[in-house]
Amino acid sequence: MIETNNLVELLPWKELIESLNDIFQQEYNCPIRHHHGINVPGSDEATLLLMPSWIDGQYIGVKQVNVFPGNHRRGMPGLSSHYLLSSGETGELLARLDGNVITARRTAAASALGTRYLSRPDSKRLLMVGAGRVARNVVPATASIRPIEHVDVWNISEDNAEKFVSELKGQGYSARRVDQGSLEEAVGQADIISCATLSKTPLILGDWVKEGTHVDLIGSFTPKMREADDTLMSKAHVFADFREAALQETGDLIDPIRSGAISEASVEADFIDLSKGVHAGRAGLLGGDKAITVFKAVGSSIEDLAAAILAYNKLIA
Repeated sequence: MIETNNLVELLPWKELIESLNDIFQQEYNCPIRHHHGINVPGSDEATLLLMPSWIDGQYIGVKQVNVFPGNHRRGMPGLSSHYLLSSGETGELLARLDGNVITARRTAAASALGTRYLSRPDSKRLLMVGAGRVARNVVPATASIRPIEHVDVWNISEDNAEKFVSELKGQGYSARRVDQGSLEEAVGQADIISCATLSKTPLILGDWVKEGTHVDLIGSFTPKMREADDTLMSKAHVFADFREAALQETGDLIDPIRSGAISEASVEADFIDLSKGVHAGRAGLLGGDKAITVFKAVGSSIEDLAAAILAYNKLIA
């Protein structure tokens, strides 16, 4: 069994993005994840996720994720996890990997893959809503596939946003913190908007979003969570990472479908359609550069497996 402290180095953005795109074209097994609410006395409800996937005769993987939203009051990360990769031939445990790194890297890579299919190729201005682990990965992942020249950061904690902006500047980005009351202005200026939050109320309103913008919603993963309002969902071309799971799991789709703002058929395509060329993404939309696109991601264990396989193969090479 292999363990590593250098997992980030084994998951470079362009290789990881391509690994995700490639695995969606294969035959794989990916049950809908186990999702359980955990009561935490005196704090917000937590979530336990168990996410298995496998490719027959090749690899088996499973990730355990613990999501504790109340941890921000303790100065602790809200998400922790671990990942186990086993042989699909013998069942032998091959690697134990940091699930936090797997999650953050593959989530950001999936975001970037969606952005590659759905944003304008000349997109230069990114608005990052959120300042946690995933957000810190989304910025460089997005910059690996689009010519990002400036990053705005908005977060419910302005101190955390300021720290993130300082880090981005140290990495060579042009970046600024968006004041709490200035989100509307920042939304209107952005070419790409990426949300990585645990919000239970919409943060991005459709009336704020300009033509040609791509909106990436990767934080809301339960029916009680939302990052965009009904207006945005109804005026945009909507895509998902995995249609069936997204329709069942996220408030960003469940609520506007329930209200009649959109229907299940409004989800035009998912990663399988995009990777196999069934849908051409933004290039296939009427209106082209003026179209507003929304990518709703809930994540999938097959993305974890793709990342784990990439890391394992680089480890043993």
